Amino acid sequence: MLIASTALRVGMIIEFNKDLYRVLNVNHVTPGNWRGMVQTKLKNIKTGSNLENRFRPEDKVEKVTFDEKELEYLYKEDDHYVFMDTENYEQYTLGEDIVGDAIQYIIPNSKVAVSFYEGKPLNIDLPLTVELDVVETEPNLRTATITNTTKPATLETGLVVQVPQFIEVGTRIKVDTGEGKYIERVQTKK
Repeated sequence: MLIASTALRVGMIIEFNKDLYRVLNVNHVTPGNWRGMVQTKLKNIKTGSNLENRFRPEDKVEKVTFDEKELEYLYKEDDHYVFMDTENYEQYTLGEDIVGDAIQYIIPNSKVAVSFYEGKPLNIDLPLTVELDVVETEPNLRTATITNTTKPATLETGLVVQVPQFIEVGTRIKVDTGEGKYIERVQTKK
């Protein structure tokens, strides 16, 4: 499927120069009175080598279409992550190159969509938001209710995000997986 270069997003897999590349970084640049461009950093799926490329806004890029399966994250083993197909219970061992930073948003027994190309897993597609528990943060400052200050909080996956002062250990929060930012406190059922 052809998409405009301006629609490129981090994590997408594209076909470029007859190879598959994962988009690592996208930066829309408009230098003064020059024409705008899309500066990208791409990683070759087969060789692992990185490539920087500039696309013009009018350039079209081939976004690769995949088979998608829902997999459940089971556990980490050495530097690999074990996932299970929720339909046929087949297990897949995914390396750090595929999982990457997505593991900061995945807890054991959670389900994620994994893209497959020619029978091989290539990419984890995270939901836009996830809910995670705060396991470590500083105590609430009484004077902070007046100001809009934040503090660091460590979540159950090890991810550290900035949260408002009223967030305490044990609070469940919603996190934006695209930017790694706090969205809101989640109301827990009692």
